[in-house]
Amino acid sequence: MTAFPQPLTGIAAPLHVDRLADNPNHVGGLADNVDTDAVIPSREMRSTGRTGLADGLFAPWRYSDADARTPDPDFVLNRPEYCNATILVAGSNFGCGSSREHAVWALAEYGFRAVIAESFAPIFRGNCIRNFVLPVALPREVLESIAGQVVEIDLAAQEVRCRGEVHPFEIDPEAKRMLAEGLDAIDLTLTQGAAIDAWTGADRKARPWVYLERTQ
Repeated sequence: MTAFPQPLTGIAAPLHVDRLADNPNHVGGLADNVDTDAVIPSREMRSTGRTGLADGLFAPWRYSDADARTPDPDFVLNRPEYCNATILVAGSNFGCGSSREHAVWALAEYGFRAVIAESFAPIFRGNCIRNFVLPVALPREVLESIAGQVVEIDLAAQEVRCRGEVHPFEIDPEAKRMLAEGLDAIDLTLTQGAAIDAWTGADRKARPWVYLERTQ
């Protein structure tokens, strides 16, 4: 698996509400309550695999005509300075709605390695960790200050750095290790292989009737 870059440096693409609201002329701050159906609509999920989803990422907003794949030039990912962004910045409750893992698969396939938001839906946050996309929760005022700027994310130090300012963030130690070492849940379990074998050996001696003998 792909370990998280140490550190990750890139421009933070801001997902603003100005093109997402009912009124296209409305100008607002970072988008709140971006659900998984907005990240990857169900009609864009044409397979059960993890690939082939990047083209449908944010399809309702990214294209003026989603069927024809006509880019909306005002959407953030269609602007030249953000088209290859690896860091996305949004508001609160990012990834709410359904539990579809396809949302993270689409973000990862597009090239995003981190999403910085005020808060995340719990299932989405867990899906990010399992797919090596770092979810970083920071206060709203910090998000507004780093949006559109070049930022550095230091997972080891648990810091986001931008324009000389340092913003610490929290992450569970197990999740941090999975991202830093590129371990999925099975890989993480296998790191305890010696302990598992030792326990199994001792248990086999203590309770041999539990273990079925193989027959030829």
